[in-house]
Amino acid sequence: MNHLSTLPTTGEQARHALLLLGAPASARLVADVHAALFDGDLTVATLVRERVPGLCAALTGDLSAAPGLVALAEWPLSRRIVTPAARRADELAMIVRVAEFVAMSPVAGRAAARLLRELAQRVPDGVEALDLAAAARAALTAESLREAVEAEAELRAQVLARAADLDERQQLYGVPVVPHQREKG
Repeated sequence: MNHLSTLPTTGEQARHALLLLGAPASARLVADVHAALFDGDLTVATLVRERVPGLCAALTGDLSAAPGLVALAEWPLSRRIVTPAARRADELAMIVRVAEFVAMSPVAGRAAARLLRELAQRVPDGVEALDLAAAARAALTAESLREAVEAEAELRAQVLARAADLDERQQLYGVPVVPHQREKG
């Protein structure tokens, strides 16, 4: 018996969601966005437990894998490095993209509305906003966030320079964190 599936692979499903999001995201958000806006059977467990072709880890300032964050392997390294302020800016930009996608979709249903309600909680005044994309855009252009992102620019450049010296596997999945050893004495 042949069990052919017309569903896209896990990697293709995650790719759809990540292309919409535009930046490294939590496995939970990738699965939630895909479930609300696309057809498929993408699960958080699959994204977290398996090495999915086409996906890789986002990298932190110490070049380790950012816990729970996935990215597209095709994205440049500069896009896969996450720092606190840049991560916040990316999150707001993701919310803008998702809200605009839902607004343009003629078939957005209850799952999309539920996703937008959840995302609204991450935006200042988002829960009360009539236009979630506009509220997220306003938060994204806030002076304090812009200054914080600019303050991280040097750190990001340093991390990117260090990452350029890593082999391809380490650039995709990070450098394993080595536990500190006690001194023998």
